[in-house]
Amino acid sequence: MASLVVPAILSARVALPTHFTSNMVLQQQSSLLIKGHARPNSTVDLQTSWSRTPVSVMADGQGRFEMRIATPKASLKPQTLTFSDGEETTLENVLIGEVWLGSGQSNMEMPVEGWGKVFNYEEEIANANYPMIRLLQVKKKTSISPLEQVELNMGGWQECSPQYIPNFSALCYFYALRLWEELKVPIGVIDDDWGGTVAEAWVSAESLEQVNGFESQIGKYRELGFNRGAIEEYYVQQAADFEANLRRMDKGFCGPTPWTALELDNDGWKAVPVPGIWEDVLGSIDGIVWYRLIVDLPKDWAGKELTLDLGVTDDQDVTFWNGEEVGRTTSMNEQSTYKVPAKMVKEGRNVIAVRVMDTGGNGGLSTSDKGRFSLKQDGKTIALAGQKWMAQAGVSLDKMPPTPLPLDNPNHPTVLFNAMIHPLIIFPVRGIIWYQGCSNVGRGKQYEPLFQTLIHDWRRQFGNPQMPFYFVQLANYLTPKDLQPDSQWAQLRESQAKALCLPNTGMAVNIDLGDARDIHPKTKRELGRRLAAIALHNTYGKVKTAFTAPVYKGFEVKNDKIHVYFSLPEGSEPLVQENNLSGFIIQGPDLKWHVAEAQTVNEAEVVVSSPEVRYPVAVRYGWADNPTCTLRTQSNFHVAPFRTDY
Repeated sequence: MASLVVPAILSARVALPTHFTSNMVLQQQSSLLIKGHARPNSTVDLQTSWSRTPVSVMADGQGRFEMRIATPKASLKPQTLTFSDGEETTLENVLIGEVWLGSGQSNMEMPVEGWGKVFNYEEEIANANYPMIRLLQVKKKTSISPLEQVELNMGGWQECSPQYIPNFSALCYFYALRLWEELKVPIGVIDDDWGGTVAEAWVSAESLEQVNGFESQIGKYRELGFNRGAIEEYYVQQAADFEANLRRMDKGFCGPTPWTALELDNDGWKAVPVPGIWEDVLGSIDGIVWYRLIVDLPKDWAGKELTLDLGVTDDQDVTFWNGEEVGRTTSMNEQSTYKVPAKMVKEGRNVIAVRVMDTGGNGGLSTSDKGRFSLKQDGKTIALAGQKWMAQAGVSLDKMPPTPLPLDNPNHPTVLFNAMIHPLIIFPVRGIIWYQGCSNVGRGKQYEPLFQTLIHDWRRQFGNPQMPFYFVQLANYLTPKDLQPDSQWAQLRESQAKALCLPNTGMAVNIDLGDARDIHPKTKRELGRRLAAIALHNTYGKVKTAFTAPVYKGFEVKNDKIHVYFSLPEGSEPLVQENNLSGFIIQGPDLKWHVAEAQTVNEAEVVVSSPEVRYPVAVRYGWADNPTCTLRTQSNFHVAPFRTDY
């Protein structure tokens, strides 16, 4: 037996796409296109174990061949596929069932164990013996042009077992597990994601060019023929122009005393947690934020080289010691560990100034390992975590054109679609599950058309205009607040929900499962249940399976109260009756918002009021970064955040 993944292997002639391996699941009752390589001008035969009749095609002069076969109904019986151009290549232990592709950023990537460690992960791993569930994990890769092959981890498709599940997507696994429990057919799930990435990286160039804000950049790439060398030259010039403009606008360089200077007065600066993100203190800022820390060094440290460790900065930094640069990072995930030359180290007062650049989502000195924040010299250590770090915004990117990104940056437009999705578009899948959006927070209005374009794009690319696309709305996160009408996280959630206007979409509400201090909540089993419930009802016709709470429909002002009405679509349950609902705010004619009192009056109606608002005009629910939301059904499906004043 040989399971080939590249077009040039001497031990067997026929070479198949990388994602065609033993142990795979093929989508039942689908038309499967297989592209491969064989000996030039040879006849390529395929014999499947479910059909007596082989399929034969001719390879061309370069050895390329294509063949199309029909897959049967789902079965628990393992199958084989044997290819031959005179020498045989056999794929074994292949199942026919249901295949789903999971994609997005870190909350989709979050592994069962690994860096994620979901609740009860040790028990979950020990119990993960499900040979009818098969796992495929796509390796992270970027490309400026569409590729024909994906790179894989784990050696290709593998049976779900304690060996392979620890570093596999927890959400993909729990989703697949619920489908297996209910459907009892083989389930294949593809873990195809990259933490910290933006939606535009996952869209094809031809579709992204239609989205407002990306026309110029993609149009320029088209003008350059998508030639990597030409685009790199263009990027270098754009980056130089951007950095020069950014420096001119950065307050850290504009005043009479630069913010790197030891003598700077920190009046007006705010204390920030380290490790931590600045959003908790400074609010949502994409751009430059400066950090400063005064450190007092003993006499025996003076005149000796130091090692300064700041962990991994979100996104990148330039670090100064007593006004002089000691190091910088140029992309995400680089280590911010620098040598401070001996001549710069003096007894007593010294200052560390860190110019942090964040291009989207959260920013800061946020590495969770507090031990990383330190000064070291000759075996001695001074801890820097939890010290009196101060921060001040230098410049916001909302005053700047889009940040140029190097071509190998995973947030560069189109590069993840090209490398990680395009090679799979000829592989039939039942549908897509998606969890992404954190890195687009702050651009909520743009996200609405961008996300809907992504859904249209993938359906077109996979050749299935009705392909189910089920997604997760962002969880609650950051400092809990009862009143935050300007929340950018809430706006992004609303933009996600707008995609429900497209057919065959579904949204798993996640507003109660988050963690104020961890952007990666460990509640992935429950989230998998909610996401799978959508598929079980909508895709597989399990009509008795509830999958949603009632949906906001409209409102009516009656005297000093607002009555909010909900529809109960098929698959929903009535609201739990409760007299003290949290999460509502109400607005009066002065346009000021107030925390509201709310109660359910029947299965689809809530009454909202406030003694401070005599003439109410609008209501919002769950409208904050981290609201406390209790409007739900008996099966713990939560009502999605909404507003009446849109």
